[in-house]
Amino acid sequence: MAGGTSNDDDGLIAGINVTPLVDVTLVLLIIFMVTARIIVSQGMPMDLPKAASGEAMQQVFSVELSADGKTRVDSEAVASDEAVTPLAKAAKAKTADLRAVVRADTKLEYGRVIHVIDLLKRAGVSKIAFAVSPSDKGGVPVSAPASK
Repeated sequence: MAGGTSNDDDGLIAGINVTPLVDVTLVLLIIFMVTARIIVSQGMPMDLPKAASGEAMQQVFSVELSADGKTRVDSEAVASDEAVTPLAKAAKAKTADLRAVVRADTKLEYGRVIHVIDLLKRAGVSKIAFAVSPSDKGGVPVSAPASK
């Protein structure tokens, strides 16, 4: 009685169960990984041509041409290719040393790309670059997979 030990089930719990904390943390990590991929790819999905010397460039004035006929200037849709000229003139007025980056789909007609380059030159933009993706086989362009 007075000198014996007692098994008290209602006593203080000395350990912390971290399993629910780990489960919640892993679920949040997966959610952040999925949403980060969606947030990063806000541009128009394109199948860019491959080049061994492709580098990341600072995009100041971006023109995106898709194979389905859509045109975007600085990630905003425009009515047609001719709408590039006034936007380029306005951007040129703000930045004297304006650089344009043309992103064109691989399946796009060559004449449309040349037409947009001509529109940019008429607007006074002389520095024009093309966005490419690096090829997987060191110098040999890889054929683009068919989009579905």
